[in-house]
Amino acid sequence: MVTITVSGTPGSGKSTIAQILHEKLGIRYINSGMLFRQTAEKYKMSLEEFGKYCEENSNVDKELDARQVDLLKKGDVILEGRLAGWLAYKNKIFSFKIFIDADVETRAKRIVKREGGSVKKHKKEILTREKSESKRYKEYYGIILEDKSIYDLTIDSSEKTPEEITKIILDKLK
Repeated sequence: MVTITVSGTPGSGKSTIAQILHEKLGIRYINSGMLFRQTAEKYKMSLEEFGKYCEENSNVDKELDARQVDLLKKGDVILEGRLAGWLAYKNKIFSFKIFIDADVETRAKRIVKREGGSVKKHKKEILTREKSESKRYKEYYGIILEDKSIYDLTIDSSEKTPEEITKIILDKLK
């Protein structure tokens, strides 16, 4: 049984990497960011509005996080999300924990390619989202998102292709 978490900053490439790992390893893939986005849509809010709403209503985050913990406990999953590695760590669930990062400029440019808009706008959204998440996760769980010590592998994706990153991960998994 293989359980992998792929965490990282917004726009770092974690979804792309998790998808490639899913294709290469044949393990089911769950994107927690999609769960969050779907919930925001259900509440008829933008991601930024929903993030602020979650700061005042911890039950939404906690419900989404409990769903992720259940998935991790079942195993044989690639769980991709900002807190995936921390959820495995805090709940003592054995997994290979990966963290993907890149500088904010690179991440904003990637989001522009994916979603359109301007680099300036996406940089602002990234920084606002990171501040909101950092505040919520510290308050709810005592998690310091900037602490990378829990990860088995940390990769800066700024200058690497998804294929190069996937090769590094697969080599480490062996």
